[in-house]
Amino acid sequence: MSVAPDHAGTGPGAAASGSTRRSAAAGQSAFVLHSYDWSESSLIVELFMREAGRIAAVAKGAKRPTSQLRAVLLPFQPVLVQLARTKGDASAEVRTLRSAEWGGGDVVALHGAGWFAGFYLNELLLRLLARDDPHPRLFDAYAATVGSLGDNELRSEAALRAFELLLLRETGVLPEFGRTTLTQQPVSAGGRYALRVEQGLVEAAPGEPALPGTACLELAAALDDWAAGSVGVPALQPLHAVCASELPTLKQLLRAQLHYHLGGTPLRTRQVVIDSQRLLDAASAPTR
Repeated sequence: MSVAPDHAGTGPGAAASGSTRRSAAAGQSAFVLHSYDWSESSLIVELFMREAGRIAAVAKGAKRPTSQLRAVLLPFQPVLVQLARTKGDASAEVRTLRSAEWGGGDVVALHGAGWFAGFYLNELLLRLLARDDPHPRLFDAYAATVGSLGDNELRSEAALRAFELLLLRETGVLPEFGRTTLTQQPVSAGGRYALRVEQGLVEAAPGEPALPGTACLELAAALDDWAAGSVGVPALQPLHAVCASELPTLKQLLRAQLHYHLGGTPLRTRQVVIDSQRLLDAASAPTR
């Protein structure tokens, strides 16, 4: 099991050609979404892989103090992995992690609200993606989104809303924004439209949380451009811009969509954030 040494020529500042050679030799691009104990010395690691989708793998010996995997199997950092199925069982759901090493690029150091946001993304992927179902463009969007989380609250919130839209689209449950779902009428720039969980995009009733028609058309164009275009942060900028302009409404509408498609079960990361805020509010409240 190999780990990319953190020194000149092999760390985050390594040349692109060196990274390409390691990629070809080391395996497939992946991110660690979650890990949990499997035995006294090993872990089950939930991976999001570009070419294979969501995969569970046994990381044997990863809990040992001397294991090189301890410094590699970290959330939000790109890794290169090689997997093997259980001998004699080609249909085994849980693979064996043969090797893992740092995948190159910039090191992402999330903290505070960005740290919670990153784990929120991970929980969404764990809950909404089926195993062994590749989503290479969503993988690229995840990598770009993690890099957008930080101290700028507006930028982070826009990135989160954009990723929620992309995830719902990739899993086939996001209605089109260019036409109403039930009547298939083109969206009017001067109209107001609601996103209902069982009806899709509809003309909004008075007082109902709604998006202006112009925003719906911009969302439709940005989502289509992302699906057909290049990858990375620049490809997501038009979608981020629309989300930033409609943050409060989008957050409310998408929260209802996600709650519905998650079967009504609340996300653990969201509850942790709520509980943490309550503790902070209580600690800062004046005493009598």
